[in-house]
Amino acid sequence: MDVDATAENRPPSPDDDHAFFGQPKGLLTLSGLEVWERFSFLGMQAILVLYFADTVAHGGLGMSAGTAASVSAAYGTLVYLVSVAGGWLADRILGSYRAVLWGGILIACGHYSMAVPTAATTWTGLGLISAGTGLLKPNAATMVGKLYATDDDRRDAGFALYYMAINIGAFAGPLITGWLGDHQGWHWGFSAAAIGMTLGLAQYVLGRRHLAGRGHAAEFALAPEAMRGAVRLIIAGIAATALIATALAAAGPLTMDRFVDLLTLVSVVAPVVYFTVMFMSPRVTPGERGRLRPYIVLFLASTVFNFILFQAYSTMMLLAASNAETTILGFDFPASWYASALGAFEVGLAPVVAALWVRMGRGQPHASNKIAIGVVLGGLSFLLMALPTSGHASGDYLMSAWWIVGSYLLLGLGDILLETSGMSATTKLAPAAFSSQTMSLWFLSLALANGIQAQTVKLYDDVSQQAYFGVNGAVAIAAGLAVMAAAPWLRRTMHPVH
Repeated sequence: MDVDATAENRPPSPDDDHAFFGQPKGLLTLSGLEVWERFSFLGMQAILVLYFADTVAHGGLGMSAGTAASVSAAYGTLVYLVSVAGGWLADRILGSYRAVLWGGILIACGHYSMAVPTAATTWTGLGLISAGTGLLKPNAATMVGKLYATDDDRRDAGFALYYMAINIGAFAGPLITGWLGDHQGWHWGFSAAAIGMTLGLAQYVLGRRHLAGRGHAAEFALAPEAMRGAVRLIIAGIAATALIATALAAAGPLTMDRFVDLLTLVSVVAPVVYFTVMFMSPRVTPGERGRLRPYIVLFLASTVFNFILFQAYSTMMLLAASNAETTILGFDFPASWYASALGAFEVGLAPVVAALWVRMGRGQPHASNKIAIGVVLGGLSFLLMALPTSGHASGDYLMSAWWIVGSYLLLGLGDILLETSGMSATTKLAPAAFSSQTMSLWFLSLALANGIQAQTVKLYDDVSQQAYFGVNGAVAIAAGLAVMAAAPWLRRTMHPVH
C-alpha cells in the first residue's frame, strides 16, 4: 500500500470540522476557489454577449442581438456538456483534487488567450474555458459534499455558504470586467478574469490539506492498462475532433448556426443517455435506483429555472444595454454592472437563508419544495419584465433601472433556494459508483437549459419584448407549481433525503 497516498486520502483533522463558521475548514478552501472561478467566469460572461454584439470598429464581433445571445448560450451549453467528461475523469482517472486543479489551469489559460485581441484567440480561449469548467465545477461541488456525513444537518447550510462564496465572485467579477470593457476595451476585461482565476488556483493549492478526498488516486480508478488506453483514446479523440471541426468550418458546412443547433441536440440527448446508463448499471443498487426517479423531476426543475437564470447574462444584458437607464441616484455605470446586482443579492441573502435552515433544523421545507419555490421566483422575475417593456410602439425607450434590479432580486433568491438545495440533494441521492458523475448530471440540466435558450433567444429580435419575457416567465411559474403538486410523491421517494 502507498503510505503517502493513504495519508493524502485520510479525512481532515477533527479540529477542522467546525473551524469555518461551524462548518468544516475545507469549505473555506473550496469557497475561496469558487470566489475566483466565478469572478473570472461570470465577469467574462457579463461582457461576452456585449462583445459579440458590439461593432467591429469598436472592438466587437458585429453580431445581431439575437445571434449574440444564441452564441453566448451555446458557449454555456458546451461548458456544462463537458462537465460529464469532467465527472468521469475524476471518478476513473484523475481523482477530484487533480480534476479541479487541472480544470482551473485550463480556465486560466483560456482567459489569458481571450485577453489577446483577435477573433481566433477568443474562440480558442472559450474552448479552453469550456474544458476547464467541465473539470472544475462538478468536482468542486462533489468535494464539498465529501466534507459531510449524509445525515449531517449542516450540509444544506454548508452549501448555502458555498453558494454565497460563488456569488461574491459573481458580484465582483462584472464590476471589474465591466468597467474595463467599457472604458479600456473588451480584452482588458478578459485579462482581469485571467488574473482572478490564477489567484483562485493559488489559494486552492495552499489549502489542500483541509480537503477530504484530496489524494491523487481516483476513487473508482480504471485498471492501469485500461487507464492508459483511455488516455490515448481521449487525446486522439480531442485531436481528431479539432481537426475535423476546423476543416468543416474552413470548407463551409460547419457554420455558427449549425454548430449551435448541434450543441442543442447534444444537450437534449446526453441526459437521456446518461440517465439510461445509470438506471441500467449493475453497480447501482435497487435503493439507489429508486432515488434516481425523483431526481428526474429535480433535474427538469433545474432546467426550467436555469433557462431563466442564464438569460441574466444574455437577453437581460442586451435589454439593459439598449432600453434601461444606467444611472442610479446620479451615479452612471456600465450596463454590464447589472449582472453584479444578481451577485450582490445572492451574497446578502445566502447567509440569511443558511441561518434560517440551521434554525429550523428538521422543520425546514423539504428539498423539493425549496426547488419548486425557486422555479416560481425565477418565473416571476421574467413576468415582472413584461410590465416595463409593454406599451412601446418602438424600441426607443428607457425603463427605470429599478425594474431590472427588482427582477434580479427575485431571480437571486430563487437561485439560492434551487441551486443550494439541488446540489445538496444531488450529493445525497448520488449512487456511490457515480458520485462525481451524478453531480455532472446536475450540470447537464444547466447544459440543457442553455441548449434550449440558444434556440429561443433567436426570437428576441422577432417578437415583442413583452411577449418574450411574459411567456417565458409564465411557463416557468407553471413548472414550479407542478413540482409543488408532486411534493408528496417526492418526499416519499427521496427518503431519507430531507
